[in-house]
Amino acid sequence: MRRQAIVLGLLLAGVLAVAALTVPWDVLPGGHPHVDVARDFTVGQLAREQAFHHALRPPAYASLAVSIVVAAVLGLTPLGARLVRRLRGPWWVRVPFAVAAVLGLGQLATLPLDARSELALRRYGLSTQDWSGWTDDLLRGLAVQVLTTSLVLLVLIALARRTARWWAWGALVAALLVVVGSFGYPLVVEPAFNRFSSLPAGSLRTDLLALAARDHVPVRDVLVADASRRTTALNAYVSGFGSTRRIVLYDTLLKQSPPREVELVVAHELGHAKRQDVLHGTLIGAFGAAAGVCALALVLPRLLRRAGVRSVGDPAVVPLVLLLATVTPLLLSPLTNLVSRHIEARADVHALDLTRDVPTFIASEQRLSVTNLSDLRPGRLVYGLFFDHPSGPQRIALARAWQELHR
Repeated sequence: MRRQAIVLGLLLAGVLAVAALTVPWDVLPGGHPHVDVARDFTVGQLAREQAFHHALRPPAYASLAVSIVVAAVLGLTPLGARLVRRLRGPWWVRVPFAVAAVLGLGQLATLPLDARSELALRRYGLSTQDWSGWTDDLLRGLAVQVLTTSLVLLVLIALARRTARWWAWGALVAALLVVVGSFGYPLVVEPAFNRFSSLPAGSLRTDLLALAARDHVPVRDVLVADASRRTTALNAYVSGFGSTRRIVLYDTLLKQSPPREVELVVAHELGHAKRQDVLHGTLIGAFGAAAGVCALALVLPRLLRRAGVRSVGDPAVVPLVLLLATVTPLLLSPLTNLVSRHIEARADVHALDLTRDVPTFIASEQRLSVTNLSDLRPGRLVYGLFFDHPSGPQRIALARAWQELHR
């Protein structure tokens, strides 16, 4: 126990060190700029956004609660262990089947609530999917989750069956899997959900590549995702690092936004690329995953008897580990979202520094917020638990504060 605790402390210190060196805690001087929602959004827009969230949040929150309850029942009682022991075959066969069974039961339990959330998205025009497309995405997501989770648990259980120091080797493997996963995500996972094509030749492509060159960010291509087959929301993102780094635009963004707004969105993504935000996030994730394995080694012995599990090397430990993997990210979300919001704010400042176009920035944020029906006045609990970006009004206020500084 003492060794695990010492290594856990060192890994958490590594997380704090990387965060301290890479996270911009002071994006602009002067503290938090004043936010005036009524200045940039009409009463009708606010009313529509609030009505949408009143329709969406009850089934979404209920789905989250049900998934936690199902995971707790299977993980903290002998029921989950008995379910795994009913499976046949060697341990390395039972582990992935156990993962599929537990995750599948959780998905099945929340299915009616998830369908209600989808109906709310359709009612307000955010979803363009039919039920077959929605089901296909659901199954693809479940398959990816089962495959990745099974890989991690197979490694951990194999180590636990071989050595008492499984947690040390497991921490190393977990960190490596995070790095490999982040590097390969654009090539392996993203194509399972979207088709990607190069932005067609034309003035917009020329301007975006010139913008990247002016920013000294090497960009060989700008990709377009066929997001319109499932949503009307506007978005862009950067993923991967090194040779797999890519900037991706939703085709909805290209269809609904003027070229100047698209250029500003890309300038934001260039900010992430220039600061190596994906790489730094991967390093934090690697330290965090290793720390999670050490924490698991400290917590599991106290819970094994309650769950009816003999040892960490028993495949029946799968439901208990999945419970901890479900609850831990939610408990840590206020901290991880805080870090993410500061990084996103820095990317906004980078976009303003690069384009010096405050009016277009404000117009872009207004369009994104209204089209995506973003929560314009989130409560503190909702903001802390679920907002990994600043709200639209906060980003607009940041742009005006930037304008005052550069007047």
